[in-house]
Amino acid sequence: MDSIIDSQTVVTVPLIIRGRIIEDNLIEFGGRRGGVTLMTPDVNKYVDEITLRNPADLRDWYSLEMEEILDFLEELGSRLSPSTNPHIRRALEASIAASSGLTPEPLRFMYESQRHMLKKERVKEMIEGVFHEPYLERWVSHQRLDRTIKVRAFGSRMVHINPGNGIAIALQSIMNTALLRGDSIIKSPSNDPFTATAIALTLIEMAPNHPLTKHITVCYWKGGDEAFERRLYRPNNIEKIVAWGGLSSMKHVRGYIGPGVDLIALDPKNSCSLIGAEAFDSDDTMRRAASLLARDVGAFNQEGCANSRVAYVESGIDEKDIEELNRFGQMVFEELLRLPSEISSNDHPNFSAVLRDEIGGIRNNPYFKVFGCKANEGGVIVSQETEQVEFAIHISGRVVNIVPVNKIEEAYDIGITIDTQTVSIYPESLKDKVRNECAWRGAQRLTSLGCSSSLSFAQPHDAIEPMRRMARWLVIEDFREEDFGNSGLFKVE
Repeated sequence: MDSIIDSQTVVTVPLIIRGRIIEDNLIEFGGRRGGVTLMTPDVNKYVDEITLRNPADLRDWYSLEMEEILDFLEELGSRLSPSTNPHIRRALEASIAASSGLTPEPLRFMYESQRHMLKKERVKEMIEGVFHEPYLERWVSHQRLDRTIKVRAFGSRMVHINPGNGIAIALQSIMNTALLRGDSIIKSPSNDPFTATAIALTLIEMAPNHPLTKHITVCYWKGGDEAFERRLYRPNNIEKIVAWGGLSSMKHVRGYIGPGVDLIALDPKNSCSLIGAEAFDSDDTMRRAASLLARDVGAFNQEGCANSRVAYVESGIDEKDIEELNRFGQMVFEELLRLPSEISSNDHPNFSAVLRDEIGGIRNNPYFKVFGCKANEGGVIVSQETEQVEFAIHISGRVVNIVPVNKIEEAYDIGITIDTQTVSIYPESLKDKVRNECAWRGAQRLTSLGCSSSLSFAQPHDAIEPMRRMARWLVIEDFREEDFGNSGLFKVE
């Protein structure tokens, strides 16, 4: 694993349309980072081939049992190591050159780890956690008051607009396509147009005629290409759009939503931590809480929505309390610098210049104490009063704002909103106290401090169950002959 694509390299990425590899009609796109240039086919030349016009073409999936699909996914996973798969290796090398916020070590860790996602026991756990497998496999009967119903989940034609802050979403999109027996057009992000393509190329080599290979399209276009998008986002072409993205991209895609097209929106989110007074019971508990908070802040360079950016700490606000809180902040910074290189970098490759200026503006402000943030190592901002920094929403690059409160209840109205995804909590006993208050204000996931980036697909995500939304649910009703026209609202007394 010594060779790395140079950051000035022109990277050519093919268009994959259901098992076909297309490398013609190349056009150039600038990457998000420096000199990386992307060459890929012009999707406008292929829009009629990219769409699956006839939804009945999904029938080829239904010759397979779910166990066969699970076995196939596990076999695919076994082929996704960059050490043995040249497509995945090339994707890793290109991602190192093009990624805006991750250094080589965490990227290698992520690519080496993705094959474990498709282990059969993990995939089954996911199905049972959010779906219930029989609905994917057969018609499931239920007796109602006045009828018998049979329900089954069918696949749909989807577009996945994937984010660039985590390669796992590319594999998740392909996995969900298989489990739901659907058809997916995957739009790769500009800072990772490589991963989904590499998996699709692996599928083509592994099983060129398998339904999964025949129902995966991977392409790149610049968001906002209205000529292409207006032809793509039509109900005769697709039924679902699964969109991850920032505010502007989410607002843009909503402009295409109309009857017949369902948007499954995974909007940008913020995450925080709630730390109870028990953290200050001793030096050991302070160090332990500091180490756990550092993990939540620094994991994968704070590129994810689940990373904590503000920590509300039940320290008290008297002068001695703030002195102790500052000591805690110093500990958090020290623990940030100790994080393993495979999950976090002490030299962030793209630390925000705007954030650096904001931090510089408060460094000598008596209302804040700053540890670190002198280069690209990240750092800790300790508020000296119960007030978070004005730029909290823009915190990134392994930076956290620690905010003191007298009672943890003071944090609810400051830090928990409908945009809050993950709240990491210390100690464990605090979860029972805060869970309803957090839920009422919009929080979507409560977890243990130190575990915010340990995400699972076997549970709701962003307050919805995306996999269930991706399916089309068909119901068949059976009435007894004597009940025809004499049921429900129309029942004759």
